[in-house]
Amino acid sequence: MLDSFSLDGRVALVTGGGRGLGRGMALGLAAAGAHVVVASRSADELDDTAKAVAAAGGTCDAVTADLASDDGPARLVDDVVARAGQLDVCVHAAGNQVRRPALEMTAEDWDAVHRLHLRSAFLLAQATARHLVARGAPGSVVLVGSLTSFRGFPDIAAYGAAKTGILGLVRTLAVEWAESGIRVNALAPGFYPTEMTRDLDRHPGRQALIARTPMGRTGTPDDLAGPAVFLASDASAYVTGQCLTVDGGWTAA
Repeated sequence: MLDSFSLDGRVALVTGGGRGLGRGMALGLAAAGAHVVVASRSADELDDTAKAVAAAGGTCDAVTADLASDDGPARLVDDVVARAGQLDVCVHAAGNQVRRPALEMTAEDWDAVHRLHLRSAFLLAQATARHLVARGAPGSVVLVGSLTSFRGFPDIAAYGAAKTGILGLVRTLAVEWAESGIRVNALAPGFYPTEMTRDLDRHPGRQALIARTPMGRTGTPDDLAGPAVFLASDASAYVTGQCLTVDGGWTAA
């Protein structure tokens, strides 16, 4: 049974893999046996992740990419295949944030968030699926949602809309690609201290968020490693079109 969690012989792409949640998932996938390719715009952060994977006995390539550009996602998938020979798992964890009241949010703010969170998610998934179909191989796409996929939070209208859109995208692609053996799922993290949420760490309501979490703490990047391996591996062979919430019980309370 435990063999079904193995990712030996598979290549996994993790966007946003240089830090935070993406780094945690990349380390988890590598520990399960995958050759991991981490991608972001920062070469220094990617190198740190690659070194951490190597120190743990895994293998990792680091690729810089601009996922917000028109052809960035497709070029990244082509680059991964050229380097590693194939692509079996795509985890899209790259993200950005604009915190501003909805009445003050600009069209540019909206577009910047949606290009990276939702548009690039579709284009990455599409490019990955095209490669898998051409190979006649099964695969797994894991997109990252959020608590904002289920609940409303102030000052992040663009982010909340994009993350809610991720769930619709996951369901649609799962239905379309199931016949090809391509599974599409989402992970929805709860409250995790990361670079993107650094301003929340100083927010006076932070302790209230923790108090509302049944497990009594915020998450860590390591908390997403196991769920990512599950959705990437044959352990979830009959799971597609779903969102796995990893929030310490916050949405259940």
